[in-house]
Amino acid sequence: MTAALPRIQSPVPRPGSRLRAAARRHGPVLAVYGTLKLAGFCSFMYLLSSAGDYRAKDPRFGGGAHAWDVLATWDGWWYQQIALHGYDPKLVPVPGATGLITLEGNSAAFFPLYPAAMRLTSAVTGLGPYGAGLLVSILAAFAAALGIYTVAERLGGRRAGLAAAGLWAVWPGSGVEWAVYSDSLYVALATWACHAVMTRRWLTAGVLTLTAGLNRPTAGALIAALAVAALLSLRRGEDRVLRPILAMALAPLGLLGYLLWVGDRMSDPMGYFKLQSGAWAHRFDYGRQTLDVLASAPVGHFTYLFAFPFADVISVGVVLLAFALLPLLLRLRPPAMLIVYTVLTLALVLGSQQIFANVSRYLLPCFPLFLPLALAMRRLSLPVQCTVLGIAALASGSYAGYALFELGVP
Repeated sequence: MTAALPRIQSPVPRPGSRLRAAARRHGPVLAVYGTLKLAGFCSFMYLLSSAGDYRAKDPRFGGGAHAWDVLATWDGWWYQQIALHGYDPKLVPVPGATGLITLEGNSAAFFPLYPAAMRLTSAVTGLGPYGAGLLVSILAAFAAALGIYTVAERLGGRRAGLAAAGLWAVWPGSGVEWAVYSDSLYVALATWACHAVMTRRWLTAGVLTLTAGLNRPTAGALIAALAVAALLSLRRGEDRVLRPILAMALAPLGLLGYLLWVGDRMSDPMGYFKLQSGAWAHRFDYGRQTLDVLASAPVGHFTYLFAFPFADVISVGVVLLAFALLPLLLRLRPPAMLIVYTVLTLALVLGSQQIFANVSRYLLPCFPLFLPLALAMRRLSLPVQCTVLGIAALASGSYAGYALFELGVP
């Protein structure tokens, strides 16, 4: 009888080798994003310091003793209050108010995931709410850069992935990525949820989407996109039935759970939406205000609601850029998840009455729009690509930072 050959087992990768492999793969992505973002951030701080306008403003509304204090004003002030004191949802009328603002502002308008992360970080590190919020945002921004890179790499290769991560650093509205704002955390969750769907890790996608729903209301677009992708997968028989269905069931729980909790505490099922409308004049108006701004700002008329001329002109440019990039994205025929997510995010943002200057920030989650540019940029030599992105990074201190925080209301 022939002697049995011994089984040769594959060597188990050592932790050190896995770490080195991860560093080789992801290190350049983090370096590209970090370098570009740091250049834009320093440019933003220089503009703030040289203008000095923040010194004369209320510390809650764009002011402070130092230029970097501006990063924790406006929405950042609310997030710090939640991290410190929690919620007390109420609908409190403003006495005698008859205009758009009829209710007092209340922290329940701000979703809980980001301030909860601030509070946990503060407890672990000993940082105050400002430092904890900034740390959460910066770490989330790097996680978002990796997610954007990974999605773009699957569709266009490593050069396209690096370009997409670089575009995330310089995109209009990117001034809030390193600020006490929840945007970076939401984009990080959204990018990795999309990647999980693309790689058919349905339960991971469901949990990430559930978590994103605890961070921003526009997670409704992500929830719908996951549902469409899951239904298409079931129709094509690409996956077993249970996992896509579980993902669809998990995805809306975060968003619905918070809205229902606020409604219960306010004794009004529509309490959250009434607060947004009555305290911030933020409501879905089917795009009427967007059309008004698009027709007015390009001809120098700034008589519409919440006009901030310089910041609004930038936002008009961002909207036009999004409209130009969307058909190019569709031409690439990316996965349905990316298409539905992008189109619905655009619809939710542009269909709402709001401070139009914020549109460049609200469209930051539309990272699939980076893909046509990233695929085009991969044809450029590395020095040319670095030059283009480097110039955009320095300029972003003005159009993506100063315009939002000092010339508008982020």
